[in-house]
Amino acid sequence: MKRFLLATAFAIGLSVSAAHATATYVRVEPPAPMREVVVTRPTPRHVWIPGYYRWSGAGYVWAPGYWAVPPRTRTTWVPGYWAHMPDGYVWMTGYWR
Repeated sequence: MKRFLLATAFAIGLSVSAAHATATYVRVEPPAPMREVVVTRPTPRHVWIPGYYRWSGAGYVWAPGYWAVPPRTRTTWVPGYWAHMPDGYVWMTGYWR
């Protein structure tokens, strides 16, 4: 019973947070990504996370790439991207897979 209540509370929490998630649509197309100089990898475990343009509310601002250690072994980084939607462009966040 306790397990069921915990699972139900968790499911409700997920649905509430998903319902409040809003996407910011930008009418201006993002610029082409900048060319980055990738410095030497700190350790063999590090993975390069490429830079991207983020929306500041007034315009696009470049967020530079960086080296990161994956959270688990055999994980790969899926980069974020600007998706073109009917209402404009929306940022799809990168994630570890």
